[in-house]
Amino acid sequence: MKVFSGSSNRPLAQAIVDFLSIPLGKCTVKAFPDGETFVKIDENVRGQDVFVVQSTFHPTNHHYMEMFIMIDALKRASASRITAVIPFYGYARQDRKDQPRVPITAKMVANLLTAAGANRVLTMDLHAQQIQGFFDIPVDHLYAAPVMYDYIKSKNIEDLMVVSPDVGGIKMAHHYSVMLKTGLAMLAKQRKNASEIQSMTMIGEVEGQNVLIVDDLTETAGTLTRAAEEVAKHGAKKVYALVSHALLNEQGVQRIRNSNIDELITTDTVLRSAVDGVRITTLSVAGLLGEAIKRIHHNLSVNSLFEFHGARTS
Repeated sequence: MKVFSGSSNRPLAQAIVDFLSIPLGKCTVKAFPDGETFVKIDENVRGQDVFVVQSTFHPTNHHYMEMFIMIDALKRASASRITAVIPFYGYARQDRKDQPRVPITAKMVANLLTAAGANRVLTMDLHAQQIQGFFDIPVDHLYAAPVMYDYIKSKNIEDLMVVSPDVGGIKMAHHYSVMLKTGLAMLAKQRKNASEIQSMTMIGEVEGQNVLIVDDLTETAGTLTRAAEEVAKHGAKKVYALVSHALLNEQGVQRIRNSNIDELITTDTVLRSAVDGVRITTLSVAGLLGEAIKRIHHNLSVNSLFEFHGARTS
């Protein structure tokens, strides 16, 4: 078994191999002057079970192309099996035709991964569960919930209420409310555009409660901050936001900095620079991914990774 890393999130890849007690695979990944990506695998992989770790956030196209080239290089070097480990699956929000003449890019990316030579995929907290069905190769879909659950329980927050910031996230929020044994509320939103919310309607009672807003990802933080504002209007005490993938561009950082979110809890699936003036707690999923890689390599079940403390995430 060998684990290689693209350039998107080397600290996570290093943490994964540290968990597995193996060295990180040696490879050269660099750019030509015209921007083309060059990859060379610097060690023998013939007959090896190989895992390529690459999160596909900004610049998304570059990181995907880098992964395709790495997979192709490994395939041509006679690796026996190649697993694409994608902690954050970019283009996941383009999973359907919601208006005329638009692509289903999440499906196209699945096709490209297979065409490049990936034999299976390991990913985490997909934006839409049906993306697993876009692949004709095995997909292991993990959840960050076990790591999140342990942290939330350690805080011993009283009067906790889980809130979904939109209708699409109600299933995920429901799982957290069951695991944490809390009530559940929801916000129904209407969008003005991709980064702005026109209006939100509260469904449920949050007055006098400490609120945990649960979502799978945030970039511009429009939904999160507007949801925090809405629950505060309805009498919530402290507001926590729990997000698996915090991509956070400059607009998102500024919005959270000016919001009434007391703490943003997220994971290291994407690599971010340090942010001043925002309380961000980053939990590592290296152990989860490392354990899944070990089990995939030994052809063992990953089912038990969804179970913890008597609860189940799926």
